[in-house]
Amino acid sequence: MIQEPVPTLLERVLLRAVREHAAAEGRCRLPPTLHVGIPGADVRAFEIVAGEPLDLALRTEVLEAMCRDHLERDVVPLVWLTRTPEGHDTEDLAWAAAVGRAGPELGVRLDLVVVTRRSWCDPRSGVGRRWTRLRRPQPRQS
Repeated sequence: MIQEPVPTLLERVLLRAVREHAAAEGRCRLPPTLHVGIPGADVRAFEIVAGEPLDLALRTEVLEAMCRDHLERDVVPLVWLTRTPEGHDTEDLAWAAAVGRAGPELGVRLDLVVVTRRSWCDPRSGVGRRWTRLRRPQPRQS
């Protein structure tokens, strides 16, 4: 569970996830998708099909399978769910429960954040950030 104060590096990674989702979604509506990895790097994605029954055991298996490659390289991945801003609290909490179960089974601490075009939020703690307008990243000066 993400708590305040959010570490600066995690803030940057989550902002990148929001920016990438906003750029990918554009003006169309993408289906909800579960992502595992590091935004801007190696990411695995699982598209969530509306109406497809996914119980806790199946969600946990999906997460564990998506995490294994990262864990074999000693990288604990971030887990995030991209979706539209309209409320999907039941779905968010169902995936949060699966993350809570998969982490101990894999021997790591996993966190889940829900990412929309303008925000990210931890559905368990409620910690998150929201922007009315995202600024483009500033190029790094050397």
